[in-house]
Amino acid sequence: MTSYLLERAWVDGAVRDDVLVEIVDGRFVRVSAADSRNPHDTPEHDGESRGSWLSAAETRRLPGLTLPGLANCHSHAFHRALRGRTQRERGTFWTWRDQMYGVAERLTPDSYFELARATYREMAATGITTVGEFHYLHHQLDGTPYADPNAMGHALIAAAAEAGIRIALLDTCYLSSGFGRPVESVQLRYSDGSAEAWAARTAQLNGDDRTVIGAAIHSVRAVPREELPTVVEAATGGPLHVHLSEQVAENDACLATYGVTPTRLLHDAGALGAHTSAVHATHLTQADITHLGEAGVNACLTPTTERDLGDGIGPGRALAKAGATITLGSDSHAVIDLFEEMRALEMDERLATQQRGHWTAAELLAAATAHGSLGFDDAGAIAVGRRADLVTIDTSTIRTAGTGADEHAAAFAATAADVTHVVAGGRVIATRDDHEQIGRELAAAIGKVHEQ
Repeated sequence: MTSYLLERAWVDGAVRDDVLVEIVDGRFVRVSAADSRNPHDTPEHDGESRGSWLSAAETRRLPGLTLPGLANCHSHAFHRALRGRTQRERGTFWTWRDQMYGVAERLTPDSYFELARATYREMAATGITTVGEFHYLHHQLDGTPYADPNAMGHALIAAAAEAGIRIALLDTCYLSSGFGRPVESVQLRYSDGSAEAWAARTAQLNGDDRTVIGAAIHSVRAVPREELPTVVEAATGGPLHVHLSEQVAENDACLATYGVTPTRLLHDAGALGAHTSAVHATHLTQADITHLGEAGVNACLTPTTERDLGDGIGPGRALAKAGATITLGSDSHAVIDLFEEMRALEMDERLATQQRGHWTAAELLAAATAHGSLGFDDAGAIAVGRRADLVTIDTSTIRTAGTGADEHAAAFAATAADVTHVVAGGRVIATRDDHEQIGRELAAAIGKVHEQ
């Protein structure tokens, strides 16, 4: 058994003082908050005096504010190699994509493993305990499968395991370069030729306690309408993610080709439901918002990428009001900082509406810790029976000092740099002391990609 005494912690929707947690086999078996009981009472579980509880030699004290583990619900691990490079020139999403293709064409299973492991270690150091990896880099450069058809997917699973975080591998169907156009150039690496062939390959992937195998539709421009039902059927019972209406140009092309919006196209194909995550969902009609809300989808917003690419500001508040669950991701990894993502959710709404106060700190924390869309319903809360994930932030840094050390400090002041200690499944996966080594690993892995 492992025990921690948390100076302050987010438990049951509130920040509580002196929270004792006990962990067995990677799960919380006890969560007791001192400020939730009469100060004269003794702990209810074993009759110990409070004094002996606080001084137990085997209990490690974690100063600061501790949160549940964060969930990065949308990641493209290899995009980490683009940080600080694609910003050097002016351009559009489409010119950025050309630079992304340049990285995609150089990766091998070995180099992808090294890059992903370093990227996932960066995530761990920032408090992320689960990642949703939107994976479409499948084959060799000419489109020929590797001897192991899932070599690239297995590299990502192994990278996450070594970094200590859980992964939902969202194996992505990608069949066309645009409406009615075949894949070309580096996109050959992405395509299995048909949704049936994609489903046959992904059926060979196996999950475990720390790995969920999910599915993804890259976008309605990359999966023809007639192929969508095959993907939906293959995804039954597990996560199904899709890039949705990220670009106005995609909406216009979909309307020209099919006469409906991308959301309506997915709705008609039976692709919308509680297991579906609509990623970006930036440019929606009111009817789209209604369809997504009534279906109870997860709307995964990635504000730092959307602003980096100039994509626009999605209707997050409207989606939540309609019935969607809001989740967050770092997507292209222009930054990896879920504190920045949750804060941007509110700040971007302020810019779009010229009004403040769209999201409470509690709602932002709920979005950043929501694991359900990745197939890990038993994570994301400091509660008995849940997976034992703990993210501790320093409340005395130049960013957090004087903020009150509560949920507002986490949502509106802290950054990833303030994370000091991270536990995933009961195991310490990162501390502040690891940052220098992780930086060296990132530099080496990214340098190798660009030197090829």
